[in-house]
Amino acid sequence: MTDVDLDIATLHGSLGDRALSSMNFLNQIASEYPDAISFAAGRPYEGFYDPEHLHHYLRLFRAHLEHDLGYDEREVTRALFQYGRTKGIINDLVARQLATDEQIIADPESIVVTVGCQEALFLVLRALRATADDVVLAPVPTYVGLTGAARLADLPVHPVRTTGAGLDLDDLVAGLYALRAAGRRPRAIYVTPDFANPTGVSMTVADRHRLLDIADREDVLLLEDNAYGLLADDRLPTLKSLDRHARVVYLGSFAKTGLPGARVGFAIADQKVTGGGIFADELSKIKSMLTVNTPPVAQAVIGGRLLAGGGSLVAANEREIAVYRANLRQVLDGLARRFSGDVSWNTPTGGFFVTLTVPFRADDGMLAHSARVHGVLWTPMHHFYGGTGGFHELRLSCSVLTHEAIEVGLDRLAKFFEEIS
Repeated sequence: MTDVDLDIATLHGSLGDRALSSMNFLNQIASEYPDAISFAAGRPYEGFYDPEHLHHYLRLFRAHLEHDLGYDEREVTRALFQYGRTKGIINDLVARQLATDEQIIADPESIVVTVGCQEALFLVLRALRATADDVVLAPVPTYVGLTGAARLADLPVHPVRTTGAGLDLDDLVAGLYALRAAGRRPRAIYVTPDFANPTGVSMTVADRHRLLDIADREDVLLLEDNAYGLLADDRLPTLKSLDRHARVVYLGSFAKTGLPGARVGFAIADQKVTGGGIFADELSKIKSMLTVNTPPVAQAVIGGRLLAGGGSLVAANEREIAVYRANLRQVLDGLARRFSGDVSWNTPTGGFFVTLTVPFRADDGMLAHSARVHGVLWTPMHHFYGGTGGFHELRLSCSVLTHEAIEVGLDRLAKFFEEIS
């Protein structure tokens, strides 16, 4: 009897896709060079974490169940220890936070609490993919999680050009017309209006209104991914808060504003479905066969975090927002002191990311060399282009680093550039 040797050709085609290898590759490089200063990780700042907060959040959520919802001891125990309903157990608190921070009025029943925003994204794409003619549109470069999730859902991604202010709306309209002329059916447009990953750019208010008008006219949904929108001083209105015709499916995450280790996200899917019900009900059907439910203990921790901030994540993240603002300014000022000429970069007003254009090929091999020889990590932008471009661009993330680490890291980056150039 011989061991089984699986043929990759007999497995799902997505397993050969670059997008599905990107995150694992970047994690592997980071683990191989643990002493390197990392501008690669898009993680939230860790300086204010305290394990005691977990107990505090759980106690707050338990008190919420008892005093606000009237649960008795048996019901509290069941809520925390059992599976719980598929849509989630903190929907009321999520709805309260959205109304407080984003002026989004959402029925708690239109919210599906998910295992991270990544599951929310997959659920929506899986539900929208009905035939081989269906397609989703997305900016290029774009978040690799969108590309990977769409590949798993067998939903092709049509690229849309980007500008210094996000989606090129003229190219978007041209793409919609071209797809329909070719017999394809555009189902949705994926967009991150605020501090997009990887570019860090944000859409203007005028473009947000125009995008909503395009979605209405062309009868497509907008998938708004808003992981970073709360982390700014001068926040712009979300697409969902401007939405008057249920065109927007809102994808939210507590990874950057709550606790990434809890792995809790959500989708607002308030679109009506023919025959009664709403889109959130359909997403919950898929979720029930994928993850059954989002762990109640993880939800309880996030629920307590929301309660600790009085229902506002902006208020709960005041210290973190100050760190991100200072770190971004430090990185931009540090780049200006160290580089000129054939190295250029954009200047986001918030978020975690800055993108650089460089005169050398910034691929995975060059990243490994940078980590091994110079002790500094960054992210090759070609991962966000699906391997079809971006080979002279790299992304710097400034979110998790201290002031001292940023200075040392930029010095190392300058020495690396000097060697390569």
